[in-house]
Amino acid sequence: MRLTDDNFEKEVIKSPIPVFIDFWASWCLPSQMMMPVIEKLHKEYDGKVKIGKLNVDQNPRTREKFGIKGCPTFILFEDGKELVRKVGAHSEIQLRRIIDTIL
Repeated sequence: MRLTDDNFEKEVIKSPIPVFIDFWASWCLPSQMMMPVIEKLHKEYDGKVKIGKLNVDQNPRTREKFGIKGCPTFILFEDGKELVRKVGAHSEIQLRRIIDTIL
């Protein structure tokens, strides 16, 4: 799911299910390396957890609101609240562990 400054409130804060977000940038090599992993997780968790991506360069309001300083940054939200934050590239197993904490 593509997240933006305009749809963040609806898709994340007001989401009835947990949301796992990849805050990324096109110029960031680790962000690019994580793309296939995020796609795989999106397919596997469909219906249980929303998996979304937010381009930090195109969405400065959300980037600033959540104090994103490095890419990629992964944040898990539940009931509109931040539960877990991890910065930097992580393995698929590490990201699964984060998501599985709420399932």
